[in-house]
Amino acid sequence: MVTATPSESRYALSFTTGALLAREGSLLAPVYVEVRNWEKVRDRAVEDNLLQARTHRTGVRLVRETVKRLSVLTDREVELMDELTAPERGHLMWVAACRRYGLIGEFAEEVVRERFLLLASTLRYEDFDGFVRSKALWHDELATIKDSTMQKLRSNVFKMLVEAELLSESCQIIPAVLSDRIAALLSDRAPSDMRFFPTRSAA
Repeated sequence: MVTATPSESRYALSFTTGALLAREGSLLAPVYVEVRNWEKVRDRAVEDNLLQARTHRTGVRLVRETVKRLSVLTDREVELMDELTAPERGHLMWVAACRRYGLIGEFAEEVVRERFLLLASTLRYEDFDGFVRSKALWHDELATIKDSTMQKLRSNVFKMLVEAELLSESCQIIPAVLSDRIAALLSDRAPSDMRFFPTRSAA
């Protein structure tokens, strides 16, 4: 289990744009495979409105956030995006969010997975709020966030979990059924990124 210490860097809290971004990831991944440069991916996606955003401003935000998450995946993981099934893509984009944002990754490991292993079938907003309060002891950026920001962060994390099919609309934790190739990718890392999922497979 991850334990926060005062020496850890500040949490990035800019994950209020979009939710899981699985569709957006599937559209931008092939561009990266072609050009191998995230800055070029971002520029082309904005210029050509690859994400089909209604406004330029929205498009810029969505592209920027999608690139942030995709860029923490390995080249092999990005290359696979084009051939993954929808559930596999959802699982990989959940991993991307957990890697990109320490707060999400630690919540996934310390609360979602832990509750699943302890046979707690539900995940409540209160679980997220309590988790953030515990981290705020060591992270001033959490202690000073506005209630409205807190609501957005919480709402988006729960939306991500639902879109990744790890949580039902009624907030029941759904055991992760990971494909062999996704499990292999996650287990290649140390520690294994299986820790981000409600599963009994070794993390």
